[in-house]
Amino acid sequence: MKMRQRFSSHRGIYLLPNLLTTAGLFAGFYAVVASMQGSFEHAAIGIFVAMIMDGLDGRMARITNTQTDFGAEYDSMADMVSFGIAPALVTYNWALSGLGKFGWLATFVYVVAAALRLARFNTQVETADKRYFQGLASPSAAAILAGLVWLGTDYNWEIKPYGLYIGLLTITVGLLMVSNFRYSSFKEVNWKNKIPFVGIIAMVIIFILIASEPALILFSAFSLYAISGPIMTLWRLKDIREEREIRKKQLATSDKEDIVKKQD
Repeated sequence: MKMRQRFSSHRGIYLLPNLLTTAGLFAGFYAVVASMQGSFEHAAIGIFVAMIMDGLDGRMARITNTQTDFGAEYDSMADMVSFGIAPALVTYNWALSGLGKFGWLATFVYVVAAALRLARFNTQVETADKRYFQGLASPSAAAILAGLVWLGTDYNWEIKPYGLYIGLLTITVGLLMVSNFRYSSFKEVNWKNKIPFVGIIAMVIIFILIASEPALILFSAFSLYAISGPIMTLWRLKDIREEREIRKKQLATSDKEDIVKKQD
């Protein structure tokens, strides 16, 4: 009887955060379906909607204290669909399907890179420096491809002459995900702090710019963010090496302390 009670107390999942995760998964799946039907603008928007849902589900879980291992795993699987498979297939259907083997291999490189990026993130989540991402985050990588598709659709680009370059860009974005370049996570920013009144005006201007040219602004912003990683890493290469040496010493010290405790 006690075993049944223990089992029943752990059954079920928290609704709100997992509902947001499901909404993001739905948006990513919808993006694939929309691209198969030739609605590339809707497909790109679907990926950006999935990004919003991905940002909300984790925060909602922390706010409501409903973080679980199931939620973390479910979120990771949804991310693989929304930011790995969906952007790759949308880009392939939009620009790479006519390039033969190179087209689908380029998108496959991106999908594999997204899977490796998520796996690395999941295994290093407890030990990684919270201030930085190691490699370009998969939502940001997806935003670059989705923004490009949206931009090309808005401006009625002739895709055939640029197919090769789009394929190379897809591969490059994938490689950035599995690189060791550091990207700011913006987690050190305290969103509860007060800001000057000018800051509110700046935020309004940003919203106006995004509303006026969403495809151009979003693609440009995430592309600049992708470039910032290599620049920031090379700029702080000496500091990064020193930080790694300090971490190695700390790990070695902690390992010695564990051995001493076991011996005692």
